[in-house]
Amino acid sequence: MDKFLTILRVPELRAKVTTTFVLLFVYRLGFHIPLPGIDLSAVAEAASKADENALFGIMNAFTGAGVGQAVLFSLGVMPYISASIIFSLLTKVVPSLEALSKEGAAGQKKINQLTRVATVFICLLQGLFVVYGVVYNPAYGLMPGGGSFFYTISLVLALTAGTMFIMWLGEQITEYGLGNGVSLIIMAGIVARLPTTVQKAFSLREDAHQLGVTLGVMWVVVVVVVVYLTRGQRRIPIQQAKLTRGRKVMGGQRHYLPLKVNQAGVMPIIFASALFIVPNVLGSLPGFGWLRSAFNVAGFTYIATYTAMIIFFSFMWTRLMFQPDEIASNLKDHGSFIPGIRPGKATSEYLSFVLDRITLAGSVFLAVVAVMPNILVGNLHVDPMIAYFLGGTSILIVVGVALDMVDRLNAQLVMRNYDGFMQGSGKGKKGKTSWTHR
Repeated sequence: MDKFLTILRVPELRAKVTTTFVLLFVYRLGFHIPLPGIDLSAVAEAASKADENALFGIMNAFTGAGVGQAVLFSLGVMPYISASIIFSLLTKVVPSLEALSKEGAAGQKKINQLTRVATVFICLLQGLFVVYGVVYNPAYGLMPGGGSFFYTISLVLALTAGTMFIMWLGEQITEYGLGNGVSLIIMAGIVARLPTTVQKAFSLREDAHQLGVTLGVMWVVVVVVVVYLTRGQRRIPIQQAKLTRGRKVMGGQRHYLPLKVNQAGVMPIIFASALFIVPNVLGSLPGFGWLRSAFNVAGFTYIATYTAMIIFFSFMWTRLMFQPDEIASNLKDHGSFIPGIRPGKATSEYLSFVLDRITLAGSVFLAVVAVMPNILVGNLHVDPMIAYFLGGTSILIVVGVALDMVDRLNAQLVMRNYDGFMQGSGKGKKGKTSWTHR
């Protein structure tokens, strides 16, 4: 409570928090603006039908989007996330992009520009998916504009403009607000849809009270486990070599290299879910109905395949983002080493051994978190949407973003206290001890 009051008293923190909430409010307003030529009642009907579609539910849960709502911000930040993931992988496998990423702020700026360009092309493709999957879907009863070419182009351009505006909002939150803008936008989308989803799901159940207690206990347990494992890390001690200059001995400090248990975050779940869109789409076509039944979300085949893919993508993403050979080379160049391990190849092998063990634990944790909604749907017969929103993946995203925001707030508060201490001490006020640097 004291820190909260401190946030309100500090002008910089108060401005950051206010800016963050105002921009998030503007972001949510875009979900109440229908696409051109679509009335509000048709949008509401399309949204209610889209909520029954598990494919739309997964995409909305991961990106904070409203794919089935046919509104201006239907795509959310999904295209930007896709472009960012693509360039994150390309910077590790394409030499020219890898060299560009090592050029510091200038190189990162160029990569960000390429990411924005890729976002536009992805918006155009996913915009067509929304137009033909929702607006022109005969099951939804829409078909405004007669499906003309120019009207279709106007809808795709409107969806693209909406996503680019959301991307701009995310950048403003990152620069002037508190926390990562895109992550906060995803979190806001999940939290905003949660009350409506819960109310709709429990209104259809006769044993709503008993189910609510069961899900409440499971939710508390999952949150505690997610927080514990998200914070969990393996600290590898690092010793800096001592250098003698005359009578002075420099260096010799001890620090550590932190390796997170969940090094890959939610990326493996996103990759695995994106691949499972293919059998879902093919299963809706004539002659491919067996695919939908074979990959039933509560079936053994789906859960086993989903788990294996998450573990595979966890190792792949961790290996791409954290390269033991490069870390060992950097430690050797800076005169640092792991106590008891020879610099160079031995250090790289040791880091690989530790990283593989940690990644295995983190990937199993992610798999359990990801398949929990499927178990709820299969055994407790919970509505798929409440399973996805109260399931582990959404909790993982919300808890991760919330912890990051808390860390940033604490850092700001510590910095303010440190500055205030130094300013107050340097004045040498009467009755107070004055400290000076030698």
